[in-house]
Amino acid sequence: MEENTNTPVQLEKNGIGTAGFICALIGLCLFWIPIAGPIIGWILGTLGLIFSIIGVVKKNRKKGLAIAGLIISCILIVILIVNAIRIAAAASAAVGALNELSTL
Repeated sequence: MEENTNTPVQLEKNGIGTAGFICALIGLCLFWIPIAGPIIGWILGTLGLIFSIIGVVKKNRKKGLAIAGLIISCILIVILIVNAIRIAAAASAAVGALNELSTL
């Protein structure tokens, strides 16, 4: 008779995936702060994205927080890009309005 050798694989902790999740979450919470928030958001969002990708790729590791960090990082980066476009559009409109006032 054959013995059942199918033992469940113990997944190790994924420290880098957890770090990516924490960076992304902190970046998402802090990017709302005026002036310094977007800078902190870009830094932490990028770090969260990199760490989360590494955490997802690693073999025999728990991937839950790494996947969550990847999703949050992507959402954060999209929000930051949209905000940058909005700020650029507002600045352009303000410059246009000032140019119109200067010609009066």
